[in-house]
Amino acid sequence: MYTKMNTGDIQTICTRIIDEAGKIFVAADKGVLVKILSGFLAGGHILFEDNPGLGKTLLVKVFAKIAGCEWKRIQFTPDLMPADIVGTKVWKGMNSSFEVEKGPIFTNFLLADEINRAMPKTQSALLEAMEEHQVTIEGITYKLGQLFTVMATQNPIEMEGTYPLPEAQMDRFIMKISMGYLDSVEKESEILRRRVLWKKDDPTEDIKSVITRDDILMLQNEAENVYVDENIIKYISEIVRATRKNANVRMGASPRGGLALLKLTRALALINGRNFVIPDDVKHLASNALSHRLMLSVDSILEGITADSVINMILKGVEVPKEYTRGI
Repeated sequence: MYTKMNTGDIQTICTRIIDEAGKIFVAADKGVLVKILSGFLAGGHILFEDNPGLGKTLLVKVFAKIAGCEWKRIQFTPDLMPADIVGTKVWKGMNSSFEVEKGPIFTNFLLADEINRAMPKTQSALLEAMEEHQVTIEGITYKLGQLFTVMATQNPIEMEGTYPLPEAQMDRFIMKISMGYLDSVEKESEILRRRVLWKKDDPTEDIKSVITRDDILMLQNEAENVYVDENIIKYISEIVRATRKNANVRMGASPRGGLALLKLTRALALINGRNFVIPDDVKHLASNALSHRLMLSVDSILEGITADSVINMILKGVEVPKEYTRGI
């Protein structure tokens, strides 16, 4: 049971989280931090995809430390095995029996660093955990915590030594985020200034959490109470269905994609101090929620068409609801 908070207090908490992250991470667009928080409050897993050296790992560590939760990191490599993630049974000579050695997946935040450098068999070890918040070791099921969240980073799949994530696993990430290169010399210089000030490469050691585990659960619970008008529900459905009819798409978004977009918009509304979703919330997050769920046709890929451009095309073609209620 959680004490209900007003939207003003919730917005203050969310602003504090974003501002604290901004003290460490220099973003090309502050909206990236807002989107990450939306994914977290929606209770989903987040995939960061971008070129090396753009701060993907740093950003994940920053949010983990700010949240004040237990977190663990796995560096994915070609020789990593499923048991290295979930754990296995080992022989304990002192007890003359096999005992379960739990893997690093038993945590609140799991940083899966460069996840697409491991083979598909190893990547699939996360499937059960991401969908059902549980893992099976030697036929026995173990529950993971309520706050279990996978925050994975990956380099573009065109890079040497990477293995594309299975479609089923991609579909389990509530959103995909790409930060991109910084858009000004001033921001580029700010990174250097901060490094001089920190006097070390990893400033996350000094981060103080600004929220507690109970705060996170409360915010996630509040996101579930954000109102969504019927016309906006239809708007989301039309966007998802349009991905399956687009000529550039071989396989469109599943119903899980629609659910992801719905949950993200409710979280974004909460961050912005509203208890209702507006069409702009949908447009703002549609590409992040759906682009990684699309499989483009070979011809479209050869023509340089991207999933993001397809989503933008769809958003321009689907009529935006002009009338919607803002609560009941």
